[in-house]
Amino acid sequence: MITAVQFESNVEEGSGVTLVDFYADWCGPCKMIAPVLEQLAEDFEGQLKIVKINADEEADVLAKYAVRGLPTMMVFKDGQSVDVTVGAQPYPAIKAMLEKHL
Repeated sequence: MITAVQFESNVEEGSGVTLVDFYADWCGPCKMIAPVLEQLAEDFEGQLKIVKINADEEADVLAKYAVRGLPTMMVFKDGQSVDVTVGAQPYPAIKAMLEKHL
């Protein structure tokens, strides 16, 4: 999990591809995709970063990117948002979304 300050320095000012998972501890679908994200982190190790933002603690970041539902997964490339999906998605769907930007 990263904070808003870390988000700015690691994602918005970063390079390469980053998958940002906007989640909340109380969100059932967020918990369902946790193993999917862990598998993606293993499969794409060295190719991209995966970070998590707690929606309850970092509301300003959610507002900035108009995140309305959880979980929301947003792909950033070289600091720019390039793709987004809302809701618990299966592994193949998230993998395909990431591969488009590598």
